[in-house]
Amino acid sequence: MAPRPMIAGNWKMNGTKTMAIDLAQNLVARSKAAASVPRIALCPPAALLETVSRAVSGSPIVVGAQDCHPKDKGAHTGDTSAWLLKDVGCTYVIVGHSERRADHAETDAIVKSKAEAALAAGLTPIICVGETQSQRDAGKANDVVRGQILGSLPSSATATNVVIAYEPVWAIGTGRTATPNDVQDMHAVVRETFAKGRTDGADLTILYGGSVKGSNAKSLMSVPGVNGALVGGASLDAADFWAIIQSVA
Repeated sequence: MAPRPMIAGNWKMNGTKTMAIDLAQNLVARSKAAASVPRIALCPPAALLETVSRAVSGSPIVVGAQDCHPKDKGAHTGDTSAWLLKDVGCTYVIVGHSERRADHAETDAIVKSKAEAALAAGLTPIICVGETQSQRDAGKANDVVRGQILGSLPSSATATNVVIAYEPVWAIGTGRTATPNDVQDMHAVVRETFAKGRTDGADLTILYGGSVKGSNAKSLMSVPGVNGALVGGASLDAADFWAIIQSVA
């Protein structure tokens, strides 16, 4: 049986306290009125995590962070530990997003250490992988994604304690979206790579990310091997984000 669908909203560095409460409460009301919903996670900026956690309390919606530090504590100014994220109400944490890999020079080894810290704290890491346009044009997409998975996965990873998000870098925030065939092929690569030497590959949750919006969600979410979406800009609009949620409900 395929894993239960999941929709996660990555707010990135957007939002205010008022906006966060309004958006979260809007989605809570919709989720409570719905006959069924997938797994839903909201991932706001760190400063808004506790606010959003309180706003979604008692609803089907949970909260995720956008990053964590590999260490439990210490002299790491500006960073947040996975343990603290758990303490303020997080269930998930995104690690290895392409923006972190590019803007903060995060290697697969760093991503792996963050995923390990998340697991140790009782969080589910959403481990992001994906190729750039130049890597795809050079025919290296499969090799790049395989390498990122093998380098970023903790040894203790299972299909039930991690999520993998495939996000082609060239489709993030650009308005460009991979074709259904591209998505199916790459999700197959992700699952095959994860499943090597394991027995639970079919149970792994693999999300697609990259300019997902209400208008294209149905076609993308119906692609074989896609178990949901990691949504960027569209997650900041309640109606658009809800349309994506309904595409898998």
